[in-house]
Amino acid sequence: MQVISHASGRPWVVGRWPRDEFSFVAAGQRRLLVFGCFSASYEMLESALKRMDDLSDVDRLARSLAGSFHLVVAIDGWVRAQGSHSTACQIFHTRVGSLAVAANRPDSLARLTGAGMAEDVLAIHMLAPSAPYPLNERSVWQGVEALPLGHYLELAPGGQGRPVRWWRPPSPDVPLEEGADRVREALEQAVGARLVRGGTVSADLSGGLDSTSICFLAAPRAESFMTIHRESGDTGNDDRLWADRAVAAMPRAEHIVLPAQGVPPMFAGLSGPDSDAEAPFSRLHVREKIRHTARVISDGGSSVHMTGDGGDELFFASPAFIHTLARRRPLKAARKMRVDRAIFRWKLGATVREMLDNRSYGTWLAECARSLTDPLPKPFESPEIGWDASVRMPTWAAPAAVDAVRRMVAAASGSEPMSPLRSEHTALRGVRKGGEVIRRTGRVTSLYGISWQAPFLDDRVIDAALSIRIEDRAGSGGYKPALIRVMRGAVPEEILHRETKAEFSQSAYAGLRKNRGELLDLCDDMRLAELGLIDADAFRAAVLGLYPNSQGILFLLRTLSCEMWLRSLPGGKPSPEGKPITEGTPIIEGAP
Repeated sequence: MQVISHASGRPWVVGRWPRDEFSFVAAGQRRLLVFGCFSASYEMLESALKRMDDLSDVDRLARSLAGSFHLVVAIDGWVRAQGSHSTACQIFHTRVGSLAVAANRPDSLARLTGAGMAEDVLAIHMLAPSAPYPLNERSVWQGVEALPLGHYLELAPGGQGRPVRWWRPPSPDVPLEEGADRVREALEQAVGARLVRGGTVSADLSGGLDSTSICFLAAPRAESFMTIHRESGDTGNDDRLWADRAVAAMPRAEHIVLPAQGVPPMFAGLSGPDSDAEAPFSRLHVREKIRHTARVISDGGSSVHMTGDGGDELFFASPAFIHTLARRRPLKAARKMRVDRAIFRWKLGATVREMLDNRSYGTWLAECARSLTDPLPKPFESPEIGWDASVRMPTWAAPAAVDAVRRMVAAASGSEPMSPLRSEHTALRGVRKGGEVIRRTGRVTSLYGISWQAPFLDDRVIDAALSIRIEDRAGSGGYKPALIRVMRGAVPEEILHRETKAEFSQSAYAGLRKNRGELLDLCDDMRLAELGLIDADAFRAAVLGLYPNSQGILFLLRTLSCEMWLRSLPGGKPSPEGKPITEGTPIIEGAP
C-alpha cells in the first residue's frame, strides 16, 4: 500500500500504482502528483508547482503536458483532480459521510461506501449500438459519478466536491497546413511520452493508417521497437499486405505476426470471471484475444504497447460531418454527399431528408426514447446523420427494462451536446468511447505487466485535431485526408494512399459459430432474467438465430457483457468481503 500525505500529515492519496508511471512534487503547502505516461521531468513539474497560486493556474500545466495521465494538485488546502478528455484516464467521485472522495475506478468507491448497483443504469448498457451521451457515462454504482468532458474535480478544505469546467472543444477554423503541423507535433510528443522508460516498446501494426502512423513515429526513436500484427481469417482482408509493406520500411524493428488460427476467436472464454467491476465491458467478446496478445507482448520484453485507437474518431469523416459541412460550405458538402452516396449506396430522398434535419440534441434524444423498440434503419438505405447512431433495445428485453430505459432517455432530453456542431459531438462521443475501451483494456493487460496506450487519444492531439477546419477533415480527396497530410514525410506515400478498408464481421460470425455451445450454456439461470431485465428464452432463441448483417450480433454482445458482469459480482457487490478497497487504484481525499 502506498500513501501520500497532505502537508498536515493526513492521508491524501492512498493506493497502488507502478513506480515508473508516477511523479510526486512538494513545495511548502503545495503538492502535485502525475500518474500515467508523461514526459515531464521532476524539475519541470516542480517549477510549474511553484508558480501556481490557485487551482486555475493548473490549466497551463494541464494543457502543456504530453501523454495520458491523472493530474492531482493541492494548493492551500484546495485539491484539483482530473483525468483526460478521452477518459482513457478518468476520475470518479462520491461522498463518504460529509467528505467528497475520488478514484480512478468507480467500483473502488462503491466498496468504500457499500453502494449497490443501479439496475436501471445496467439496463441502459443493453442498448445497441451503445447508449447515447450523457447516459453512456453514468456509473452503474449508486452515488458514484464520472467527471464530464472538460471538467476537473475541485475538493474544498471543508470536504465539499464539485466538477469545474476548464476546457471546451476548440472552434474548427484552423487551415489544414497549419493544423496538420500542430497535430504532427502533438502526436510526436504523445508517442515520445511512451518511450521515456527506454527498453522495448511495442505497437499494433494492423495495416491501417492509424496504427501504421504510430509505428513510423515510434520506430526511429525507440531504443527497441516491436510491432504486432493479428492476421485475419478472412481471405478478403488485405491488411497483412499493407502491414508487410510497412514492415519493409522499418528494418530496425522486430515484427511479430499472430496467425489467425493461433489466436482465440471472438466470443471465446466468455464464461470466465472478470476482475474489473467498473461496468459491463464492451470488448468482452475479444477479451481472450487481448490476453493472448498481452502474453506475446510480455514475452517479447515490452511493457508499453501502443495502438491506433482514436485515429478513426478524429480523422474519419462520418456522415455527421456532411450535416455540419452543409451549413458551412454547401458546395463542398454536396460533393462529399455525392461521393458517399456512391460508396454506401444511400437513397437520394432519404439522404436529402437527413441533410435537412435540424433537430436539437434534446429533440433527437426524445425521439430516441420513443423509437427504442422500432426496427433499426436498414443499412445502405439512409445515412445516420443524426447526433449519434440510432439506438434500440433488444427484442428479448423485458417490458419493464424497456420502460425504465425509455424514461431515462426521455429525462436526458434536457442535456446539451458536447459540441453544438454534430460533426464535433460525434467525434467527441467516439473519442470518449475509445478512451473507455483503452482504460478497460489496460486493466486486462496490466495483469501481464503491459501498459496499454493510445497516443491519438491524448488531450493535446485531440485539441489540435479538432481545431482543423471541417472542410479539410471531411474532404473528398481520399481516405482521412487530414491525417494523410499530418503523416506526409513520415509514412511512405504508397501507404498513405491505400484505397481499401478491411471489414471484420466475418470474424464475428466465425466466433459465434465456434462458441455457440458455450453461449447456450450461459442462457441457463441468467442473472439478467432474475433481475427481470430480459426474457431468457427469447435470448436463447436469439443465440440460435441467423443474422443477415452484423447489427443483430451487436445486440447479443451488449446483453452478454451485462450478463457476464453480473456473474463476476459476488452477491451483486463489487468485490468479495475482505478485499482491500484500494487495490490497484488511488483514492483521493480532499480535506487537509
